[in-house]
Amino acid sequence: MDAVDQIKFPSNMAKKRKVRKVNLSVDKYEVDSSDEEDLRNTVGNIPIEWYNEYDHIGYDWDGKKIMKPQGEEGGEIEDFINKMEDPYYWRTVDDKSTGKKIILTDADIDLIQRIRRGDFPDPNYNPYPNHIDTFSHETMLHPVVEYNLRKAQFRASISEKRLISKYISKYKNAKRLGLLKQRQKKDKNRFSFHYDLWSKEGDPNHKRHRRHIPAPKLLPPGHEESYNPPPEYLFDEEELKKWTESEPEERKIKFIPERFERLRHVPRYKNFIKERFDRCQDLYLCPRMVRHRVNVNPEDLIPKLPSPKDLYPFPCILSLIYTGHTDVIRSIDVEPEGQFMVSGSDDCSIRIWEVSTGRCFKKIDFDSPIDCVKWCPLKSRSLIVACSKFDVYIVSPEIGNKTISSETEKFIQELVDKEKEESANMGGTKRSSYIEWTVVTQESDEILWNKGIRFIIKHAFEVTQVSWHHKGDYFASVAPQGANKAVVVHQLSKLKSQVPFSKSKGIVRCVAWHPNKPLFFVATQKHVKVYNLIKQMLTKKLYANSNLISSIAIHPQGDNLIIGCFDVRLSWFDLELSDKPYKTMRYHKKSVRQVAYHPRYPLFASASDDASTIISHGRVFDDLNESALIVPVKVLKGHKLVDGVGVLDCCFHPKQPWIFTSGADATIRLYTH
Repeated sequence: MDAVDQIKFPSNMAKKRKVRKVNLSVDKYEVDSSDEEDLRNTVGNIPIEWYNEYDHIGYDWDGKKIMKPQGEEGGEIEDFINKMEDPYYWRTVDDKSTGKKIILTDADIDLIQRIRRGDFPDPNYNPYPNHIDTFSHETMLHPVVEYNLRKAQFRASISEKRLISKYISKYKNAKRLGLLKQRQKKDKNRFSFHYDLWSKEGDPNHKRHRRHIPAPKLLPPGHEESYNPPPEYLFDEEELKKWTESEPEERKIKFIPERFERLRHVPRYKNFIKERFDRCQDLYLCPRMVRHRVNVNPEDLIPKLPSPKDLYPFPCILSLIYTGHTDVIRSIDVEPEGQFMVSGSDDCSIRIWEVSTGRCFKKIDFDSPIDCVKWCPLKSRSLIVACSKFDVYIVSPEIGNKTISSETEKFIQELVDKEKEESANMGGTKRSSYIEWTVVTQESDEILWNKGIRFIIKHAFEVTQVSWHHKGDYFASVAPQGANKAVVVHQLSKLKSQVPFSKSKGIVRCVAWHPNKPLFFVATQKHVKVYNLIKQMLTKKLYANSNLISSIAIHPQGDNLIIGCFDVRLSWFDLELSDKPYKTMRYHKKSVRQVAYHPRYPLFASASDDASTIISHGRVFDDLNESALIVPVKVLKGHKLVDGVGVLDCCFHPKQPWIFTSGADATIRLYTH
């Protein structure tokens, strides 16, 4: 350890001077073994300090002096010069036995460092070998014990001796009586002879054919296989071309019928070997199995549904027909109290009807066809929103309760005054490049004012649908050709509009509001996207398995919805269950135009171009483990087809189990229970 203690590792030296790092190996710096033998000190264990006053340090085997190495003297100056210039100074040590300086190898330095750290000198030594669990938890066949077993434990017990003797006696008795037969040696040459494999093909008692299934027989030859078939079995040019162009699997006949005058003129059949080969392949490659016919009562396969009488009430009787429009009626809606109904038609008019009598109270004419009309859901306001081409009109019908009508006019007047103040403060009317609100006053346009039109919202694209929020302040308009501006949300209390989406993926067909949550449903041609208005993010995406969504309706509780499609499908979605349809129904024969839920009764309806409206019972249970009960109860017919178009819209009465339907035959029909 004296040599080890003299080693000093210059940490600061490496920072001040860049010394080239050299990998030193033992082979490069070790002294040759032959020279080491000649220079070996033979004095023994005598302290080397005894030779400090002499010029040698010992004697070799021949008795000659071993002289001290030259250059050893020089003092501290020489030592400092070597320390600054010699790159191997830090790994050089003095050998007291020989008086020489030895350069340590990498292995020597690693050994010294490990000893200084307190590690084991041998890097390959593992002080923590893997523990062998001799007495493990697993049950062993021969457990390891610490004591030697006694000799008695290797001997059979008395009960075992009795059992062995019993078996031996039985064996001897059986052998004496001839009951024990020795195994016969197998004949090695038993497979050396040839025999007919199919000699016992039809024998049902044969071991290999206990469940024998005979090979299917070929069909007997028909007239087309005759050498002189009738003329109707011969191919003409069109049939021959069709036969050659079709695939071999699609051909009813595998050959072309031909006619020969005599039997001796019939040539050899070309496909004979191929057909026989295919027949053999079918016999030994295709498995045969017996199909057991299951006797099932067809009535057991039909799901057990409640009787329609138990699901009463639901609309089933045609009670009233509202006539007056002269063209297709595209949209209808009922006021919250259920006393009046509004309808919009392609005859460029809106008509307001009394539900109980069928009387038309008011008619409002426009310049273009009406695509959609919706009544404000608030009972304290009497407002109608109608869309026609590029414009959305807010109409005050001024019918029914006079108190509600006066409150509505007062609310509209407050909005007009507020708008005038804002425009005056802004220095003029603020107009948007896409949406423009126009306030209709008696001074500005007396004709529109007398019609009941109070506001006009102009769009850049044609509007096809409007939808009210359940609180009656917001409503949304849909313009399918508007791309990212297809959906616009309007706020009536502030007379402002905003575009909620900056990007649009797909053509928007319709929108709907959640009845009690801040959720907004946007239906494109393929999907229904659910947006959270507070978090301003997409929460769910529903896949309708259809590319032609036409309409959407939300259940009054908000956990379910139905989607109508132009490809005859009607899909029921459970929002808490999956993003795929819970049930898909195809009751109609043509496109489904409109779907609707009843706000109070467990009923929903679907209107189609087959001139029918199907009423279904859809009950949603409070128990999450029980699925919704969906039962079709009634098919309502009465509308006539006009140019292939049937029923265009339907809506339920808010209080009674009644339904209104409008069709292309310019009539509105009321079905009651």
